[in-house]
Amino acid sequence: MSGHVGSLSEKQECALAEFRKNVEELLKSHHDDYYLLRWLRARNFDLKKAEAMLRNHIKWREQNNVDTILQDFEIPEVMKRYYTGGLFGQDKDGALVWIDPNGYIDMKGILMSMRKQEVIKSKIWLLEEIYRLFELKSKEQGRRVDQIIIIFDLENFGMKHLWKPGVDIFTEIVAIFEDHYPETLKKTFFFYFFSAPKIFPLAYNLLRPFLSEETHRKVTVCGSNYKETLLQFIDADQLPAHWGGTCVDPDGDRRCPSKIIPGGEIPQSFYRQNDLADVSGFTEVTIGRGSTLQLDFVIDKVGCAIRWQFKTDGFDVGFGVFRRTEDKRQKANEMEHVLPSQRVNSHMVPEDGMVQCKHPGTYIVRFDNTYSWARSKKLYYLIEILEPQVYDLNIPKIDSASSIASKDSQGGSHLSN
Repeated sequence: MSGHVGSLSEKQECALAEFRKNVEELLKSHHDDYYLLRWLRARNFDLKKAEAMLRNHIKWREQNNVDTILQDFEIPEVMKRYYTGGLFGQDKDGALVWIDPNGYIDMKGILMSMRKQEVIKSKIWLLEEIYRLFELKSKEQGRRVDQIIIIFDLENFGMKHLWKPGVDIFTEIVAIFEDHYPETLKKTFFFYFFSAPKIFPLAYNLLRPFLSEETHRKVTVCGSNYKETLLQFIDADQLPAHWGGTCVDPDGDRRCPSKIIPGGEIPQSFYRQNDLADVSGFTEVTIGRGSTLQLDFVIDKVGCAIRWQFKTDGFDVGFGVFRRTEDKRQKANEMEHVLPSQRVNSHMVPEDGMVQCKHPGTYIVRFDNTYSWARSKKLYYLIEILEPQVYDLNIPKIDSASSIASKDSQGGSHLSN
């Protein structure tokens, strides 16, 4: 049996009933059998693994304010104009179709113009918008619409697309899709031209570790016969003419750029690299190779914020925010992860953001250079502790956190190996 509603074995029916009981306190009114079966199928009906996956997802949504992201977050203009792709039509079974001319994305320009977390947050916004459309289409068409087909056009794809910071972001987006929107993908098509046949295996091997076996099985790689292949799954009136369909824009453009962002080189007027050219008032420190810088802030009030700005010279650095769970110094993996540590390209685009503190305690702002045994990192940083009433709504919240502090908090710092 397929594990979908209407196609469940007796064993799967029992697993569904038990799963619903086990996670009952997490569920909302719209969490129906279709919803629960997504998590069960993603973990091959292993109840413990499915429950852990769902609980992690609910926690992630809370940490990232995903439930309100469509109302609270505005996608940056450069993302709207230059990040490739768009929804266009439905397949023969009703699945939405996303077409991405990925060979024309300027990922370096994107990251020179936006913070990494803004890119990630924009993609989460998009996934939530797709789920909103699932619900709308289901009501309009009287059938269940809850999957998507993704078409990657690799025309113009080359070595520049294997630039590590860009690959890192793409793999992180894939991981979010796998972990938090399981069983959403119906099928993925890759098709390529000219140099792409040599480059594609390299790119896919970088991506492969982040794909589940089920997702991997949904991948189809096409060559020059891609139009015939697509038309087996999608009617011609649901595809732009450039990709084998019959649709064109009002001006006759066969790629339909009014719906599918074509990408292109991003003008330097969008770049942010000089945002922190003036570092007066910042603390300058060198983090030794294999070392960390940890800044301690004692937070007495709930609802304050820790706000940061920082940049590095020449190389990236790890950054995270933690809260101690014991009244003594702890290692990062022993503390509560308020903002999980990740490497950021602060040498290319200065970082700024904040987290809101939901609990009093000692918060640790941690800069991590332990992964680099060859290079020290010069860091310029400014950390501010804000009262709730001076919370700056113009500074974006960082995706996975909650935290902030009062002006009378005590602060300290130390470098460690």
